[in-house]
Amino acid sequence: MAQKYYTPHKKPPLTKEEIKERYKDIQEELQEVLKWKEEEEAKLKDDKLSPQKKGAVKRALKKIKRRIDTVQGQIIYWKLRVKGENHFKASLEKNEYWASCNEKAEAEKMKKEEAELPNLLKKNL
Repeated sequence: MAQKYYTPHKKPPLTKEEIKERYKDIQEELQEVLKWKEEEEAKLKDDKLSPQKKGAVKRALKKIKRRIDTVQGQIIYWKLRVKGENHFKASLEKNEYWASCNEKAEAEKMKKEEAELPNLLKKNL
């Protein structure tokens, strides 16, 4: 039995119409996420909110921020695909955007930890 060295694609490539449809879908998803963010921010402004619910809203806002970055990366990908770029190049651009988002998040985390460091030292003294 001869061994196969090449396996064909399991799915055919996307058509231009399918690419445009996915680009439109991801833009709609961004609008949904932004609406979710507005709802959570409105909850946070409520004075009658219990501490547990405030904590839940703050955690949700962190998830929303991450989701916005994810959707923005997808928008970059599909925008490049609509312009005619191939999957490989569009994925590189998307991954570079996500890496920059992760670097910003790490920098903010380090800055926050450095700001809290003097308070920790005061507590120990």
